[in-house]
Amino acid sequence: MNDAPRVLVLGIGNLLWADEGFGIRVVEEFHRLCETADNVRAMDGGTQGIYLLQHIREADILVVFDAVDYGLAPGTLKLVEGSEVPAFLGVKKISLHQTGFQEVLAMAEMMGDYPAHLLLVGVQPVELDDYGGSLRPAVKAQIEPAIEIAIEWLAWLGATIAKRTEPLAEEETLASREMRIGIYESGRPRPEEACRHGERLLENGAFAGPANFECEIDALLQSSGRQG
Repeated sequence: MNDAPRVLVLGIGNLLWADEGFGIRVVEEFHRLCETADNVRAMDGGTQGIYLLQHIREADILVVFDAVDYGLAPGTLKLVEGSEVPAFLGVKKISLHQTGFQEVLAMAEMMGDYPAHLLLVGVQPVELDDYGGSLRPAVKAQIEPAIEIAIEWLAWLGATIAKRTEPLAEEETLASREMRIGIYESGRPRPEEACRHGERLLENGAFAGPANFECEIDALLQSSGRQG
């Protein structure tokens, strides 16, 4: 087993913004349905960004599930491989976590520990601006197809994934109790009881980074008296 490639099956996203939670729900279901060898790890990467760097550096093969704005019909799955993955995550950012993950890949490459094989399984979201919402039906319907694509791709690379004889119960999945999909969806307050909108820190549907990061940091330090 020491010679087996290290495989990381990673879901990224934010469960609190409807279809942006696609990647997390896919990796949860992957873990529920599939048995994996010691060299294969399923991980909920959430919005951790830079904190995922060490995990990426340790992976020889990386599968990423995410909601990505490809400009396609809502609910459409699209596969992107290898060096094209960072570019697709950066073209139309739907959340700050995509900026963070794009940087993680760049840092891993700079440090010489970039995965030899990389697959992004992305879905075109239906709805994002619904705070506390869950996946829309068209997106939820793509969970199992996304898993099957990943299993087939991993098998092509020699990493065979077997289905469990009996899928795990929901309480045995990667999700915390509060975020298990059944509890999360059934426990949502009615619209009149809780706000379903909020600040996503996005501009015109896309993340807008600083025009000149270094100058803005210098100005911030000077204003706080921390730079002479």
